[in-house]
Amino acid sequence: MIQTISKRKRALYTLLSLCVIVGLPSNANAREMTEYPRVKLQSLDKITAHTMTFEADVGSTLKFGPLYMKVQSCQKSSPIDDPESAAFIQVWEGGTEGTAKWVFSGWMFASSPGLSPMDHPIYDVWVIDCLAKKEEGEEIEDATNTDTENNDDKSTPKPSPETGDMLE
Repeated sequence: MIQTISKRKRALYTLLSLCVIVGLPSNANAREMTEYPRVKLQSLDKITAHTMTFEADVGSTLKFGPLYMKVQSCQKSSPIDDPESAAFIQVWEGGTEGTAKWVFSGWMFASSPGLSPMDHPIYDVWVIDCLAKKEEGEEIEDATNTDTENNDDKSTPKPSPETGDMLE
């Protein structure tokens, strides 16, 4: 009787060990993501139904209405994997007295915009794609502007009195 119980226990432990080994994630399924220097975003004003598609450099700050968006990172999967683009974006709303209120800070995914959406009553912003540097001949921002690499940018920019849709 003692041998029968130990055989059953041994079989149960073997079965549990096999389930654990088979159920463990492997590095073979890990998705390799590549960092890109630009992101393509789309925004929507829910009141006017005005949409806007624009590109931004990683590290730059954009303005859409009263919202300021800072793109911290943009990563894209390799061409042999399922297509995926993801960007880490921080969004805040500029107040009238120079105060700012956080709206969103996190990763947005192009293939699943509802997975990590920005929650704002008037505006929506989502990621379309990650892009390489602009080609020669296209307009490029001032190359001497290095504050995207060397500036810690701990202070939030003050809302601009201009009424333009974008501010970099």
